[in-house]
Amino acid sequence: MTIRERPFSAYMIQDLPELERPRERLLNQGAEHASINDLLAILIRNGRPGRSTIDLARDLMQHFNGDLRQLAEADPAEYTAIKGIGMAKAAELKACFEIARRVSVAYYADQPLVNSPESVATFFRNKLQGKEQEELHCLLLSTKHRVIRSQMITTGLLNSSLGHPREIFRPAIRHGAACVVLAHNHPSGDPTPSRADINLTNEVVGAGKLIGIEVLDHVVIGKKTASRKKDYISIRETGDVEAWR
Repeated sequence: MTIRERPFSAYMIQDLPELERPRERLLNQGAEHASINDLLAILIRNGRPGRSTIDLARDLMQHFNGDLRQLAEADPAEYTAIKGIGMAKAAELKACFEIARRVSVAYYADQPLVNSPESVATFFRNKLQGKEQEELHCLLLSTKHRVIRSQMITTGLLNSSLGHPREIFRPAIRHGAACVVLAHNHPSGDPTPSRADINLTNEVVGAGKLIGIEVLDHVVIGKKTASRKKDYISIRETGDVEAWR
């Protein structure tokens, strides 16, 4: 088959340099490095005269305002608003998103449930006790308070510049967290929150309200002593954070 005899979409993709073809780029560089347009182009598989699979993927994302969640939750019929995407392709796209949803449900069901200061302390105790420097961590949680991931934010004495809200909420937004919990350690062993701890928490809780990601708590990890029965303190339970009142 000559170039002119090949379908136009195949001609367009095959004529690209190998490293620019979506399928080859995924295989050579890994799926995690593929753009969403590349991934959609691979699923779409065939273009139409005048429009390659890459063009159709771009059209699809533009139709849903670049919002992957809108795209995933749409009915198959909505995909067919894009010329070149029929019901067969729409069904394949919807099947892919449904598989992803079920994998996500199964994954989160196996993750730790964080629903109390004690559960936060249990999660971080082995990680933070014995550290010689303070470490601020953020637990990203699903709507059912299952752990999506734990993210270290900063190391060193906590203050508003080191623990800036953007450093906390950037990974939360990226990974689709519904809410977050902060935790850090006091190398001295005394978990009593400092004024800097309270100020930082107040700032982060306020920022979370603005962007729609709730900060459930900020737990300080220390050590038990003969006179101290718990090795942690929940800053939320102290009532010192104005943004939580």
